[in-house]
Amino acid sequence: MSKNKLSRRKILKSAGIITAAGILSSCGESGTPKKPGKSASKIKKNYDWKLVTTWPKNFPGLGTGAQRLADNIKKMSDGRLNIKLFAGGELVPPFESFDAVRENKAQMFHASPYYWINKNKSMPFFGAVPGGMIAQEHNAWINYGGGQVLWDQLYSEFGLKSFMAGNSGTQMGGWFLNKINSEDDFKGLKMRIPGLAAEVLNRMGGTAVALPGGEIMPALQSGAIDATEWVGPWNDLAFGFYKITKFYYGPGIHEPSSVLECSINLDAYNSLTDDLKTIVKVACEAENNRMLSEFTAANSDAQQKLINEHKVEVLNFPKRVFKTMINISNDVVAETANEGKLNKKIYDSWNNFKKIARLRSPFNEQGFINLSS
Repeated sequence: MSKNKLSRRKILKSAGIITAAGILSSCGESGTPKKPGKSASKIKKNYDWKLVTTWPKNFPGLGTGAQRLADNIKKMSDGRLNIKLFAGGELVPPFESFDAVRENKAQMFHASPYYWINKNKSMPFFGAVPGGMIAQEHNAWINYGGGQVLWDQLYSEFGLKSFMAGNSGTQMGGWFLNKINSEDDFKGLKMRIPGLAAEVLNRMGGTAVALPGGEIMPALQSGAIDATEWVGPWNDLAFGFYKITKFYYGPGIHEPSSVLECSINLDAYNSLTDDLKTIVKVACEAENNRMLSEFTAANSDAQQKLINEHKVEVLNFPKRVFKTMINISNDVVAETANEGKLNKKIYDSWNNFKKIARLRSPFNEQGFINLSS
């Protein structure tokens, strides 16, 4: 046999071995060819996002909750989704957070939906509306009553995707320089209060003022406002409102439940792999539950400090005044349905769920507290 024939046989044999090895490498452990899929590099892509908030830096509950959310997403994703938090004013002014994320200057914001009422009158329904639902009812509407679908529909018009990501529970009515004895005490009153509740105050003869958290204390000290609501005993103690006035009213009609949102640039959200989308959703759900528990515990302790250490008078509004505020609230909230077809869908869904939920009230937590107190 010639040397040329031997060389050709060796070449063909080597080529066969290489081809077989290539086929086997494309098979799974069973020996069957692997299905084509996403490349490992795409699956393991890392993301660096910015999260802007409307809260002061490291502010208890609100600011720290937003940071906890960012930290948990990073941990759960094993560092694939790294989120850097910027407190209100660090990257953009607090009330510019919505537009910053919409324009992808940041990818996420943590705030309350009622801050964006000038974008659409129905925004507050996903955070808090005066005379609305308490936390358990609101969570149920969002998760099981069609609320999330409507929220997605509304926010998609602005290129955003939103999740509940915190709740401070029923908020206090606010700090007043003078006692509230009748509806007349609201006439001429300048008060920091946001959302649809601002219109309630205006109709009672007062003047609503919109201020981010960091500007409230100076305004109250200077006399630019006569009253303010903020959150509840925990956060209000931290701000030191008790140094200016001792009249602290509650509960407030403006935020029976105060949902905080994590809203994401829709294009950025859609760029995530499915597992990262799930991580974001689960992390938001966890923070929504944890923050409510944290506020319930911390508010109880802080209220006792305000009373015992700082001699604050924690008061209920007179029943007649409270009822008047509720009646006006119902009118203001119902009027949002006149803004458009989607606004009507949102109001009808919310209102119908609230009516059904309230039929349970005498037999759930409210009934238990009333009967056992």
